[in-house]
Amino acid sequence: MRRRHSTGSVRKQRGRWIGMWYADGRRKSKVVGFVREITKGEAKEEVTRIVSEVRARSEVNKAWKFGEFVEQIYFPYYSRKWKRSTRENNINRMTIHLVSAFNDRELQSFRRDELQDLLDLKAKAPLSFSVVDHLRWDLKQIFDMAVAEGQIERNPAHLLFTPKEAAKPVRRAMTIEEVRLCFGVLDKRERLIAKFAIMAGMRPGEIFALTWGRLTAKYAEIRQRVYRGAIDTPKTDQSLRKAALSDELLADVENWRGLAVDTRDEAWVFPSERMTPLSKDNCWRRYMHTRLAKVGLGWANFLVMRRTHATLMKALGVDGKLVADQLGHSLDVNQNVYTQSPVESRLDMVNQLEKSLRVM
Repeated sequence: MRRRHSTGSVRKQRGRWIGMWYADGRRKSKVVGFVREITKGEAKEEVTRIVSEVRARSEVNKAWKFGEFVEQIYFPYYSRKWKRSTRENNINRMTIHLVSAFNDRELQSFRRDELQDLLDLKAKAPLSFSVVDHLRWDLKQIFDMAVAEGQIERNPAHLLFTPKEAAKPVRRAMTIEEVRLCFGVLDKRERLIAKFAIMAGMRPGEIFALTWGRLTAKYAEIRQRVYRGAIDTPKTDQSLRKAALSDELLADVENWRGLAVDTRDEAWVFPSERMTPLSKDNCWRRYMHTRLAKVGLGWANFLVMRRTHATLMKALGVDGKLVADQLGHSLDVNQNVYTQSPVESRLDMVNQLEKSLRVM
């Protein structure tokens, strides 16, 4: 239904200009000036200004519902800084788990306990610890923005915690013997891909986005990645790097170059039949996982391979900062997420402590 007086109107009454408009379904009016002092056009401009201010205040004071706030305010703003992969994952996660649950609820109506109840329920679903932890952060950030927008006074998600029932992943890394077994069962192309992941610590998106011009006699220059068929910049600023390549890996690269159909600088190192970047998922499912599963390594995905790089480097006593720079992330992530300490190394540690106590 069309709203009357959308920008307001004026009429002359007893020597005054009277402005009139509708707000919240009610008719409003105000004296905006004397006829002898301002023209009708000037009076109309003043009414238009008043109506604009009233509408602006109305938008600020609007009681937003959770779903429309997330979709109309939160997503458009934060999507501007998210990379494509992050944007797709975040929007999908929040839409499925949060918007679907709270779509028609007004922002002012939320209480801390019911938000914690939702996280408890998701943990029992069961969702992984990572997903539930992301949902906790999502809720905090959404309500932080609602506070900033003046929609609520306090953030009900501020003290939320990730339930202990949420399933935590088992972060495994391959041993030296398992790495040798991995290389031994894969064909030449897939073995080279696995070596880029294990020996050079590269992400799969970085491996499949390699062009011949980015491979030098000492390192792989990482300036792009491929995600679901689309070329994008690397995951983080730290991901822009030069990943050192070992002598044996460089020799394998040169052998593979000799078999390549196209070795121009802009050509893909691992092309598909259509000369586009090889699909990570197709390569893993069709050629790598099947071979690895037969020898008991079906659990060793690309993330495990990068974790193996960090873990084996730690066992060799390599400085953690060097490993972090090679992998393209922070020292904290390298030490606390990627690097695993085998129990054998911890046995040596406690035995050394015991020996020192005997001396004392």
